[in-house]
Amino acid sequence: MNSISPNLNIMIKAAEKASKVLIRDFGELENLQVSKKGPRDFVTNSDKKAEKIIIEELLKSKKRFSVVSEEKGEIINDDLENNWIIDPIDGTLNFLHGVPHFAISIAHRFKNEILSGLIFDPIKNEMFYAEKNNGAFFNNQRIRVSNKKNINDCLFGSNEKNIKNLSTRNFGSAALDMAYVGAGRFDGTFYKEVNVWDIAAGIIIIEEAGGVTNKIDLLSKSKINILAGSNAIYENMVKNLNNF
Repeated sequence: MNSISPNLNIMIKAAEKASKVLIRDFGELENLQVSKKGPRDFVTNSDKKAEKIIIEELLKSKKRFSVVSEEKGEIINDDLENNWIIDPIDGTLNFLHGVPHFAISIAHRFKNEILSGLIFDPIKNEMFYAEKNNGAFFNNQRIRVSNKKNINDCLFGSNEKNIKNLSTRNFGSAALDMAYVGAGRFDGTFYKEVNVWDIAAGIIIIEEAGGVTNKIDLLSKSKINILAGSNAIYENMVKNLNNF
């Protein structure tokens, strides 16, 4: 395994521990799809259970760090400059419907910069992670963004409809779309109105894989528009999105 920092090691362990709950609950969902009550409350509960495990694991080692998380919101601790940014299930709607495409996303933010991030798809057992100045990896293999030059050959992940000139897929998880850009599966991605926990880990993965993202204020509490892609295609992608 490539050499990783203690912080990233903690993040990986937390994601793996929480994933056991999600895999088990995802297996249970089949029975709930046909029940009168339906699976929504059950999934909210899975989300909260996974989040609780992740927060406990991270704070066990770094008690002073603050937390920004989808379900819990902000947890203010002694150290306000170091934050864990957590999304326990990115792709909740997929999870809810028994679609095996969702991920745990965890990032470490220092001030207004992401220092490390991981995106873990527990069903496919695919882990993407990166640290500043240390490269991006998929299951311990180094990854790079795609090097396609012709935009007509490219595929983009997005939640936007009616984009005329670009071939897009909406798989329902912004975090995984960004991980796929880092791994060269997608050539770029663009999302409107997402939260910081949807994209924080993806930013460092794409950048360390040799890609680019638009400039984002990571301390902003409001919704974010994200544009990301390989160096080869980014400008052309942005041009095709004109007023995005």
